[in-house]
Amino acid sequence: MSVAEPRKIVLFRHAKADWPQVNDHERPLAERGRTDAAVAGRKLADTGIPFDLALCSTAARTRETWKLAVHEFPHRPKTVYEERIYEASPGDLIALLNETPDDAHHALLIGHNPGVHGLAEILSGSAEGDAGERMGRRGFPAAAYAVLTFTGSWKSLEPGAGTLVDYWAPTE
Repeated sequence: MSVAEPRKIVLFRHAKADWPQVNDHERPLAERGRTDAAVAGRKLADTGIPFDLALCSTAARTRETWKLAVHEFPHRPKTVYEERIYEASPGDLIALLNETPDDAHHALLIGHNPGVHGLAEILSGSAEGDAGERMGRRGFPAAAYAVLTFTGSWKSLEPGAGTLVDYWAPTE
């Protein structure tokens, strides 16, 4: 694949977390979150995107979301647990994605709000169909994901460079 062919990035917010008496980084998923993570995994698998790389926050709820979602995939992409995703701003996430090797054609980032939602909005220079309207209406609830395409190297990923081609969120 050349850098002239479209790449895909999926921005995936962790599923619904519980609120036990632990520090925020160690919060596990709630029962509903475990169900929604598996459903989101099936929906992501149905997209047919052959992910090469998954970048996952080190927080317990993102690791658990990823473990349940990837179980639904036909093949497991290389997974990198990245502490810089936790509490990252959209700018921090763009800087992290700019470090992605170009041999990773399609990537998935499992993170947190408000960073993931902000990143989806900032990267989306345009939207196909009603994906933008649905994301605008629903926001970015737990277990939601946005699929964006862009052309060029990961180093060239910048605000407005992507097209939002799909959006999904669990029903509430």
